[in-house]
Amino acid sequence: MIAARRRSVFPLAFLHRGALVPDQVPAVRLTSITKRFPGVVANRDIDLEIQRGEVHALCGENGAGKSTLMKILYGMQRPDEGTIEIDGEKVSFRTPADAIARGIGMVHQHFKLADNLTVLENVILGAEPRKAGRIDFGAARTRIRAMSEQYGMRLDPDTLVEDLGVGDRQRVEIIKVLYRGAKVLILDEPTAVLVPQEVDELFGNLRELRAEGLTVLFISHKLDEVLSVADSISVIRRGTTVATRLNPREVTSRRLAELMVGSELPTPELRESTVTEDVELSVKDLVVLTPEGRPVVDGVTLDIRRGEIVGLAGVEGNGQGELIETIMGIRTADSGTIGFAGEDVTGWTTRRRREAGIAYIPEDRHRHGLVLEGSLWENRILGHQTEKPNSRGPWIDRRGARRDTTRIVREYDVRTPGIEVPIGALSGGNQQKLIVGREMSGEPKVLIAAHPTRGIDVGAQAAIWEHLRQARAAGLAVLLISADLEELIGMSDTLHVILRGRLVAEVDPANVTPEELGSAMTGATVEDAS
Repeated sequence: MIAARRRSVFPLAFLHRGALVPDQVPAVRLTSITKRFPGVVANRDIDLEIQRGEVHALCGENGAGKSTLMKILYGMQRPDEGTIEIDGEKVSFRTPADAIARGIGMVHQHFKLADNLTVLENVILGAEPRKAGRIDFGAARTRIRAMSEQYGMRLDPDTLVEDLGVGDRQRVEIIKVLYRGAKVLILDEPTAVLVPQEVDELFGNLRELRAEGLTVLFISHKLDEVLSVADSISVIRRGTTVATRLNPREVTSRRLAELMVGSELPTPELRESTVTEDVELSVKDLVVLTPEGRPVVDGVTLDIRRGEIVGLAGVEGNGQGELIETIMGIRTADSGTIGFAGEDVTGWTTRRRREAGIAYIPEDRHRHGLVLEGSLWENRILGHQTEKPNSRGPWIDRRGARRDTTRIVREYDVRTPGIEVPIGALSGGNQQKLIVGREMSGEPKVLIAAHPTRGIDVGAQAAIWEHLRQARAAGLAVLLISADLEELIGMSDTLHVILRGRLVAEVDPANVTPEELGSAMTGATVEDAS
């Protein structure tokens, strides 16, 4: 009965505006899409065809034009040339509301949820059902529960979003889009913050959506995942399509990487050990409390030596963010000590810690890493405005900052029309590359790196990993936090697991698997996962 019910929800050809759509007509067809910005062509003659009821993956390096293309399909921008067809009908979207009205929905990489509202309130916000002039919460609750069961999402409408993990938050975003009638679902880097078990659950959800006749456009840098979940694959490079509708059973991840960036798929790995006996950063019995007195960092003790990369694995929200912010002086420790280069720096300001040689790649580049309205060279100065080449005495050295920004753009392959453009005009990956280049400049002694390759394409990943390897060999001490478990395992000399603010396990990066590490992150032991 369940299978029959599901087949009846979205048959192979479904009704749109009262007309039957033939099976052979693509759900989405983009033809010769071109979009120009001052000094750069973001999209050039892009063709893309997505069949109804399939998972179609779109791959491309940072700056290749994926984000611009999705903004055009979602009505956030208009193309300069080219056409969009939905179910065989040419359309012109002026706003996302126009796209939503034609069944296009988008789940962004950075979730847009209100933590202090329930699942139900987040889902219906802006699309509230009404009865007798009032919001019909009962009808909304019934519909959300039915959709949650139908698509295998397992969501309680009355749970506060702040009590949900990352995987469930993503499901709320998907249900929110489906609640508004989406038949085509755009997922932007959906696995960026998920552990392996959550990725498996997401892929199960996508298969449920596909079985119901929905169409999914899946944007990802993780090529192995693309090959496992996609029915077809398109690749764009430097603003244009270089491959369309590839069969995932006939292409390898290395071939996809070559199509994307012209090189083989990089592998995160360390070579010979460079770890010394000299402790560069020492955290002892560190405790950080919430305003209500609950510990979010609970007795953490951690040493990082010169030439060592210490990885920290944990599901987001388990205290790693508070830990690194306390190390940087952004938060105040309630007890415990932080030592750097043999000195107690627990009471030092963030500026003093930075000037002493602690560099910081923040988890949220928009909130803590950049001023989006500022130029590239102005953002190169942030956090380093008292240091050369950005300063000369008490004054900002604009010439020196511009010259060094040009170097970073070249060495880290930041795709930009120039260093004077606002950094908000760049793709997220290119913004990240500028931050990494900025923080790796000036010969820091310690680097706190939170998700340094999040949103970065395979070519940029390889470059950043190589920069980390070279800096490690020169004596840099690194604390690495990442949601990419392959990266953590491959790039760590020592690997800890954090759960509910405590370090609960130390695992051997040479022997642990991503599945075992993911289990340890959720409270199981490595032995349990074996």
